[in-house]
Amino acid sequence: MLLPVLPTRLGLFKTTVVDEVQPNVLTPSVEPARMARIAVTDGMDKKAVSLLEKQGHEVVLKHYSAEELLDGALTAFDAIIVRSATKLTGEVLRASQGGLQVIGRAGVGVDNIDLETAGQLGMAVVNAPRASTQSVVELTLAHLLACIRHLPRADRSIRAGKWEKSAMKGSELSGKALGLIGFGRIAQAVGQVAQAFGMVVHAYDPYLPPKIAKAQNTRLHKTVDALFANCTHVSVHCNLTDETFHLVNAARLASMPQTGLDGTPCGNHIINCARGGIVDEDAVIEALASGTLTSAALDVFEVEPVNPDHPLLQHEHFHGTPHIGASTLEAQARVGADIAVNVMAVLAGEPCDFVVNREHL
Repeated sequence: MLLPVLPTRLGLFKTTVVDEVQPNVLTPSVEPARMARIAVTDGMDKKAVSLLEKQGHEVVLKHYSAEELLDGALTAFDAIIVRSATKLTGEVLRASQGGLQVIGRAGVGVDNIDLETAGQLGMAVVNAPRASTQSVVELTLAHLLACIRHLPRADRSIRAGKWEKSAMKGSELSGKALGLIGFGRIAQAVGQVAQAFGMVVHAYDPYLPPKIAKAQNTRLHKTVDALFANCTHVSVHCNLTDETFHLVNAARLASMPQTGLDGTPCGNHIINCARGGIVDEDAVIEALASGTLTSAALDVFEVEPVNPDHPLLQHEHFHGTPHIGASTLEAQARVGADIAVNVMAVLAGEPCDFVVNREHL
């Protein structure tokens, strides 16, 4: 069952207006366009591929190297559907002129696509922001619980033949303050579950109408510094932009309290299942080493795939996952259906609410 969703508005943190959760259907609401060639470069749910093909489109499932993209491989296609692996830089898009009309991002974040250049070249960029909400909410909470109950450390310990019961004493979420950076669909749903655990929820989102936070019993801060100063647990839920790059830095980590509202010395914890680069990884390493930060969990990294020698991976109070926020069977089915419908709408000249580079077209 999907968690309830409340409306938000567009802004720095890219919180998209949603009135209700859409049904999980594989039936397009647009008229069939002329037959188009569509490249799917980072994989796609089989039912979504079938949906495109049933509407008369040719789908080519193939990952292209950066060199092939720069050599104009996409000029043979009318549309391309990517996830995060394919990087559509300005140079790649200019090399794709003459064919490419629509770019579909099967997911939320579009920082791997040069939106301005795409618009200047007449290429509409659409995404599918609703499909992965539930999956990212659940992963965020999984990381949060893993931090406070030392699950990764405990697992490594017993695999090493140890029984360190006293060293694995954790804390509870109840009676602690959770700070959410960005307060869109995902953050709102995380906040609702956190309140069910007994947490007090805080948020920072400069483009959020205060009444939305108030309706969800959430304390909205005017500055991100105020949020860090009041929260023992912080989770990131904003897009990566020039303004949010390294938003989580050494000074803000140092300002976090380590004692809960209930007086428990629970430490402090950082979670990021949004976009890599928002968290300054070097600052996290230093904070973990000094004890300024108790634990950190990242699903996203500044450079992906993450280097196996990255110092974070060597620290016992860090754990990570390989960008799997949307990697559930249910989310992939939804995101495939959503992006297929959105791409076909643009190809057919029909209205689409999910064009993210409209200002540049």
